[in-house]
Amino acid sequence: MTQEKHEHRVVRILSKDIDGKKKIYPGLTRIKGISWRISNAICKGTGINKKKTIGELSPEEIAKIESFAKEMKIPKYLLNRQNDFETGKEKHLLSTDLELKTEFDIKRLKKIKSYRGFRHSANLPMRGQRTKSNFRKNRRKGAGIKKKVKA
Repeated sequence: MTQEKHEHRVVRILSKDIDGKKKIYPGLTRIKGISWRISNAICKGTGINKKKTIGELSPEEIAKIESFAKEMKIPKYLLNRQNDFETGKEKHLLSTDLELKTEFDIKRLKKIKSYRGFRHSANLPMRGQRTKSNFRKNRRKGAGIKKKVKA
């Protein structure tokens, strides 16, 4: 009975509420900045079973996951902020820090009037995709077809 009670609770990990019914491995991916690979690295690094549900975690295990995620002792190629523009260091950002940093990066690109900055401000793709058929906003679908007028 106590085990079922724990499974239905909502657990807060790294300022994100995660459903207690989820397993740890897919549950950690709900946090912005944690991918499947990093979730696997956290499970292996902390020694917690991936198949355990989040509701079964003890407060000590939650603290262990949070401290590991903040330190991120994982290989350099898994980090989402390699060779940071301002500091030049390798780090991994999570949740609101990641959102803020990307927002500031886009603002910087717009300010220096780079190609990518122009594309961001025009809501067009930045990475060379074709725009003839995709990325069409505020256009009627099937604009060439006229509706039949009822007599």
